[in-house]
Formats: sequence, C-alpha cells, structure tokens
Amino acid sequence: MTARDTHPAIEASFRIERARLIAGLARLTRDIGAAEELAQEALLAALSEWPKTGVPDNPGAWLMTAARRRAIDVIRRDRMRARKHAEIAGTLEEGDSGATEAIEASLDDPIGDERLGLIFTACHPILPREARTALTLRVVGGLTTGEIARAFLAREATIAQRIVRAKRAIAEAGLSFEAPRGAELAARLPFVLEVIYLIFNEGYAATVGEDLVRPALCLEAQRLGRMLVALLPVDAPGKAEAFGLLALMEIQASRLAARAGPDGGFIPITEQDRARWDKLLIGRGLDALARAEASGDGGVYALQAALAACHARARRAEETDWARIASLYDRLRAIAPSPVVDLNRAIAHGMAFGPDAGLRLVEPLRDVPALHAYAPLPAARGDLLFRLGRCAEARTEFESAAALTRNLRERDFLLARAARCATANEGPHGLANSPTGSTVSPKRA
Repeated sequence: MTARDTHPAIEASFRIERARLIAGLARLTRDIGAAEELAQEALLAALSEWPKTGVPDNPGAWLMTAARRRAIDVIRRDRMRARKHAEIAGTLEEGDSGATEAIEASLDDPIGDERLGLIFTACHPILPREARTALTLRVVGGLTTGEIARAFLAREATIAQRIVRAKRAIAEAGLSFEAPRGAELAARLPFVLEVIYLIFNEGYAATVGEDLVRPALCLEAQRLGRMLVALLPVDAPGKAEAFGLLALMEIQASRLAARAGPDGGFIPITEQDRARWDKLLIGRGLDALARAEASGDGGVYALQAALAACHARARRAEETDWARIASLYDRLRAIAPSPVVDLNRAIAHGMAFGPDAGLRLVEPLRDVPALHAYAPLPAARGDLLFRLGRCAEARTEFESAAALTRNLRERDFLLARAARCATANEGPHGLANSPTGSTVSPKRA
C-alpha cells in the first residue's frame, strides 16, 4: 500500500477524529494548545506508519494512543514542570496496558463523549462571551480563524488574539474539561446552544468560498445537539431550548440535498424538489419540536424550529402558511429583537400580506448601521420591488446584494436575478415565485 493510497484515508480520519482527539488530550494535559499540538503529532505519525501497515480498524483509537504516548514522552522530558506533569504522566501510565481498549470504549460512548466537556469548558464563565464562541468554533468546529472573524464581523487578528488568550486562561485556571452539573450547567447551557447553532449555520450557509453548504459541519452540530439532549437531566432548566435547537437543525438539514443543483448553484426553497427532502430528519425534527413545545418554556430556538416546520409541513411551496410564519416572527421579535429578525419578519409579512406590506417594514431597516453591509437587506428589497413591478430598482438592489455577499454561489444567484430583472416585463410575476426569505437569507430558510 502506497502513501497515495492511504493519505486520503488518513486525512479523512483526522478530520473526523480531530475534535475528539483534542477533547481527550485536553482532559489529560489541561492545556488546549498542547492538545492541538499532540493531535498534529499523531497525524504526522499516521502519515509515516499507515502507508506501511495499512489503515487500522479503529483510526481514532490509534491516533489517540499515539498522541497519548507522545504526551508521556513530553512530560518525562519537561522536568521544569515536573510536579504537575508527573502526576498526569503517572495517571496515564497506570492504565497503559489497556489504553487502546479504554480509548475505543470512550470513542463509542455517545453520551459521555468528551467533546461535550470540551464545549462546556470553552464556554466557561471565566472567558468573555465572544471568546467562548470563537474558541469552541475553532477547537470543536474546526473553523478557520478567518471564517470565525467573518461570522462576527471582526478582524481576523482580533479573533486570533481572543483564541490565544482563552486557551491561556483555561490552562492557568486548570479547568477539568468536564461537563458541569446543576446550577452551573443551567448558567452555561445558553452559550453552548449558541455555539452549536453557529457551527450548524456555517455548514448550512457557508459565509465564504465556492461551496454553498458544508454538510460535515451540519452533521457535527446535529451530533452534538443529539448528545446534549441525551446528556441533560430530564428536569434540567433549558432542556426545552436544547430540544428546540435540535429540532431546528434536523429540519433545516433535511433540505441540504435539495438546496444546490448539479452545478452547485443555489436553489430557493420554493423551487426545490421536495421529494429530495430527508423525511427521516423532518420526522426527528418535528418530534424534537413537540418535546420542546410540550414543556411550555421553549424560547428562541423553539420558535425558529416552528418557523422551519411551516416549510417542512407544506407538501408544495404554494401550501406554505406564510401568515403563521409572519405571526411567529412577530413573537420572535418580541422576545429576541434584532435587525436580522426585523428583516426576516418583513420578508414574511411581504409573502403573507403582499409586497407593499413587506416594503413598508423593510424601508426603515436601510438606516440601521448593522445592516449596511448585509447582503440579504438589498436582496429582500429587490425581491419586493420586483413583485411590485419596479424592475429597474429591483435590478440595482440585486446587484448591490451580489457585491456584498462573500459566497460565490450566492453571488451568482443574485446576479442571475439582476439579469432577469433587466429582461422581465413590468408586473408582479416571474421572479415573484422566488421569495427572498428563502433565497438570500439561507440561515433563516
């Protein structure tokens, strides 16, 4: 077996196991930075050994064992920090004979997965809120610093500094890298939910690049969401919201296969082949939503899941209950006001009550600073203007939106809409069948 044969398998295995490796190594070393370095060294060892020996039956266990042994070597040589590291090394060596079996067991345990502990540690109150999210997205989600910076509209250097400082603070505090319990769990759970949602969104609607979606990130977020609801006690405060988030992700993910055409181009929800929607995921999502709503204390995520369910329950685009969607956005705006919610509310009202109603709500948003460089705003206005027969103005708005988006597939889609505006007859038809709420604001669609 040659390196050419094994390198794709090695790279795939490392991508799958990376977060789990870092989580397990962080618990051993109490240092996220050291854990990342050890994981990379395990990758180098695999690149050296697997072409000779073949891909092992359990790549994750092999990588963890290699990294664990390297950790022991480092600890033995680092006599300047002997007291702390000797204790860790001793603990590691005590069970060394059964290391692989123990590692394999932990990797197959869906409830006690160490990544949850890593997420809760990254969301620890000793860190500023923005650092919690940035660190978890980097270490668990595998996003680059640049992607995180774009998600937060911040400079890449600023995000990098936050991550470095967060790692240092966690190491100095000697945190246990375990999921909290009781009141501490309730206090930190909202931040964990936020991070999982951001990971999912980056997969569902990539902020940059040629790919419209990154399914691997969606799958990771869904897995973390499923584990989270399984791990939380039945009466844990906030569990309804955890179910709400899980419902939202499952329903949204059900449409991934239908969101892009053979060429990778974006397909709006109103034009998607609904036969390609994953019925199993829809069923899981609706079940999770029912559990969230049954408790009576669901919040933002449960409401967003209810919005997604309106689309999932419609057998045809024409059957979508836009009046209910508009009503749900009214409720969402009341409990979680934001410019983005206001924009999506305007889009929903435009679909439910006509483009005039939507445009009246969109116009004031043009003066909101947070939306000045937000592509969905001119795209929404363009859609409403076209439906009103004001094609020249609509074309200008679509071109402005295309200039603002950083995703190439979205840009192509918006430019195509602009071109169609140029040749469209005056009147509310044609592009009116492609509502902006489903096409240029994919994180809400």
